[in-house]
Amino acid sequence: MYVCICNAIRETELRRAARHCAGDAEACYAMLGKNPQCGSCLCDADAIVFEEQEMGCTRAAA
Repeated sequence: MYVCICNAIRETELRRAARHCAGDAEACYAMLGKNPQCGSCLCDADAIVFEEQEMGCTRAAA
């Protein structure tokens, strides 16, 4: 599924970036070499990034 249509960023790409980036969605976009365009995706993208980072913390603690 595409999270960001403007930059053609798929959810899988965003989740992979979130595992290697301590920042928010904009930081993950930058890691992918992209910048938010219209910004309508950022709320959902932030939620995905937060979820992925939380899962990483849970895995590391286990």
